[in-house]
Amino acid sequence: MEPKDLATTIVNKLVRHGYIAYFAGGWVRDLILAHPSDDIDIATDAPTEVILDLFPRTILVGLNFGVVIVVLEGHQFEVSTFRKDIDYRNGRKPERIEKATPQEDALRRDFTINGMFYDPIENLVHDYVHGMEDLKLKVIRTIGDPQERFIEDRLRMIRAFRFAARFDFVIDLDTQTAIQENANTLFPSVAIERVWQEFCKMSAYKNFEKALIEMHRLGLLPIIFPALENTHLNDLKKSVHPLSLYPKNYPTILFLLELFPGVTWEDLADLCRFLKVSMKEQALLEFFFRSQKKFLEEDQRASLADWARFYAHPESRLFLQIAEAHLEKEEIDAFRLEHLERQKELSFFIDRFKNNQPIVTSMQLKKEGIVPGKLMGTLLKEAEELAINKNIQDPSLILTHLKQSPLWPGHAPH
Repeated sequence: MEPKDLATTIVNKLVRHGYIAYFAGGWVRDLILAHPSDDIDIATDAPTEVILDLFPRTILVGLNFGVVIVVLEGHQFEVSTFRKDIDYRNGRKPERIEKATPQEDALRRDFTINGMFYDPIENLVHDYVHGMEDLKLKVIRTIGDPQERFIEDRLRMIRAFRFAARFDFVIDLDTQTAIQENANTLFPSVAIERVWQEFCKMSAYKNFEKALIEMHRLGLLPIIFPALENTHLNDLKKSVHPLSLYPKNYPTILFLLELFPGVTWEDLADLCRFLKVSMKEQALLEFFFRSQKKFLEEDQRASLADWARFYAHPESRLFLQIAEAHLEKEEIDAFRLEHLERQKELSFFIDRFKNNQPIVTSMQLKKEGIVPGKLMGTLLKEAEELAINKNIQDPSLILTHLKQSPLWPGHAPH
């Protein structure tokens, strides 16, 4: 069965037992926008104990908040009891909840476009918050007083920009004002991991750069990244402009390079630690940073060996695609041709790097009396430089050149 049909069976079962049950939140919004979605949440007046009794396969995720995951045919559906949230104290979650009507439940949600319900039995949308009107207006607006909504959950400030980026909507003026006035309260209420998750979701949308610009304009971006505090909005606009031309689904971590032109790798490494990104993401960012310095800056001095190592890297193609985003249209064809020709010229050496097959091996150096250590590593690297820069594919000839090098032990310089 399709997810919608499975979710409808849950609603039917709850209704047959005398309860109200609707699809809730984002799925309803996406239905109205004709955006297909299988992520269906269900809201009901059935207590948690009843939900657990009615459905044999469940996962209890939030007993205190009346949230149960019902599993049907491998699909998971979050089923929650209509509630009112009481006493927000930490800027993220309520201290307690109370049972509520569907209308009261809608009023505790974040934005009008996310606050609607859908009855799959009657094929009817229940809209207590004017969400359909705001969908038509293409506006992101909080439900009720934006000041209160952001005091309750400060992550909602960032979510506003994510929804605006996803649907190419504008944030209404009262909501903008509340973000501006509450931006400096984001931390410590919100964990940086949650902030980074929002950025990762946001970066999948084509309006990501607009979201960053608006976040900066309203003072939220400098709260997250203090290094941007004195960055003029026009300068930031120039920095993020290429993002609209980036390849689809590019890694979020790479936007850091656009936000912070001219910074050192140490600064970016500190930022990665602050954001708690994975070591894999940090390694990717470092590859891009080093490659940018070596291959794109005006004083570039990359050797053919440097290029061969670069092309052998699994992310080199993505780097070149992103580099294209910074070029004028008339420069792109020449840029592509240059790299295609160089890759063809270096294909033998690129393949060896990809397959981890050095032209001269450590075993060959041992036979020549070189012991493992720093010198051996230097000689192995020099062997690769000689092979590529002089286009030599014979290991014995490389060894001959190495022995004539000042690096070779006992070599007497002329």
